[in-house]
Amino acid sequence: MNVVVLRGRLARPAEERVLPSGDRLVGFEVTVDGPGRAETVPVVWFGAPPSAAGYDVDAQVVVVGRVRRRFFRAGGATASRTEVVAEVVLPAGHAKRVTAALREAAAKVEATG
Repeated sequence: MNVVVLRGRLARPAEERVLPSGDRLVGFEVTVDGPGRAETVPVVWFGAPPSAAGYDVDAQVVVVGRVRRRFFRAGGATASRTEVVAEVVLPAGHAKRVTAALREAAAKVEATG
């Protein structure tokens, strides 16, 4: 089971891109406080609502998704990137919606048990 939950703040403004396939995605860099020092996690959200592109620096968010490592060619060499593919990204202050998303993620984990 591949389930990730992050709570943190945006390190930079959301970045909307349209891929050659025509698919739209929004990219985020989410900084998560942890023991010791903070870590920044790249997040991509395919099919995000238009409002997601308006998320700005320091916005507190909760991300539910999965980890993915993708490989690509860059400068004649193979490179890789590990990122979180979001199923949902919510403002952290939306307590009821965040709770519902976390319950749904927990149900997925329990169903595989």
